Amino acid sequence: MFPLKREKNYKYTMKFTRYKLDNGLKLLVHQDKSTPLVCVCMTYNVGTKDEEAGKSGFAHLFEHLMFGGSKHALSFDDHIQQAGGENNAFTNQDMTVYYEYMPYQNLETALWLEADRMLHLNLDAKSLEREKKVVLEEFKESCLNEPYGDIWHHIGPMAYRVHPYRIPTIGQVPKHIEEANLEDVKAFFDRFYCPNNAVLSVCGNVEPEEVLTLTQKWFGEIEAGIVNKVKFPYEPAQIEKRVIEITANVPLNALYLVFHSAERNHNAYYVDDFITDVLAEGDASRLYQNLVKEQELFSSIDAYITASIDTGLMIIEGKLSDDVSFEEAEKAIWNELEKLKNTLLSAQAVEKFQNRTEHNIEFSEMNNLHKAINLGYYEILGDASMINEEKVKYNAITAVDIQERSQQIFQDSKCSVLYYKAKEKREKA
Repeated sequence: MFPLKREKNYKYTMKFTRYKLDNGLKLLVHQDKSTPLVCVCMTYNVGTKDEEAGKSGFAHLFEHLMFGGSKHALSFDDHIQQAGGENNAFTNQDMTVYYEYMPYQNLETALWLEADRMLHLNLDAKSLEREKKVVLEEFKESCLNEPYGDIWHHIGPMAYRVHPYRIPTIGQVPKHIEEANLEDVKAFFDRFYCPNNAVLSVCGNVEPEEVLTLTQKWFGEIEAGIVNKVKFPYEPAQIEKRVIEITANVPLNALYLVFHSAERNHNAYYVDDFITDVLAEGDASRLYQNLVKEQELFSSIDAYITASIDTGLMIIEGKLSDDVSFEEAEKAIWNELEKLKNTLLSAQAVEKFQNRTEHNIEFSEMNNLHKAINLGYYEILGDASMINEEKVKYNAITAVDIQERSQQIFQDSKCSVLYYKAKEKREKA
């Protein structure tokens, strides 16, 4: 299903050199002599889905702990700034990513820092308590006190019954972080923060062999770990509609329609992504034109996929206009989905979205930071060379693929619905 049917000749492919150290660390190097900078990205194959029951939020906690200093670098940020660089990190349900970019002459500084915190991270009671407070404050600000901030705490358990994607990245409850002890944290670090569970990607004005030499210098003596990655249960097909209703202090009623989408490595993923563009990409999209601009049922509306490595989600979310009921709003969305299921897009419409997608991909490939992050990401997916196949796969999609996939996804029995009610509006009603 969804074979590749149409190809173009692409002038640009991202070239890179792949190495693997004896301890299992994968190194990917992309040379770009047009820039005075170098980007270093360390991708660890650990995310929220790898956490143990009752210990949620550990992957995100480590995103903070990794900046707490190491044996030979008490302040990670100070060394990066002195090297004229910047750095940051992010965590999701599948992986954790750390990156730096700086003048290429200071490449070794970044490699030394990444190696030192992989081998000698300062994990003590003081640093743990400090970062726990930071994470708990973030939990309060982004989830408990932010309008709609707790949305993934409702969508995850509603859409997933067995897969660990049901737990949000920030953590299930603050208590899990509050009770995190040094022994548990060290065990998590030893299990996942090791060279054979990581991909180091370097992009910029560098020579691949020189990067390999420096990588062997700083990482070569670090021993491989025992990762023991768990095989996650496959989420069973949903066969009946699920509905939940919550009330909170938010400005507007919000409606969420949630469907399961393809895992990241399936060709259907590209069709799913394409469908959300048709529905909600830009002011000319179907949902905006028909439900926001013409019928004025929503003040805003969007559609997107989570792009998870395992079975992900496709979400349609909208903030309702005043005096519009949930029933009316939901019916209007289903009307648009039925149109997509029962009519073929024109060839011109398909090509328009393909051209836009191709443009976005090529634009992202102009940035070495994006390239370094993407190389690590695709290597975790299975093979970094897949980065050069994206445009081909998007341009293989046909109107028939979109219609058939829409018919598979958009079924009432496969839908989970969240009615997020504004407290004031409910009291007035």
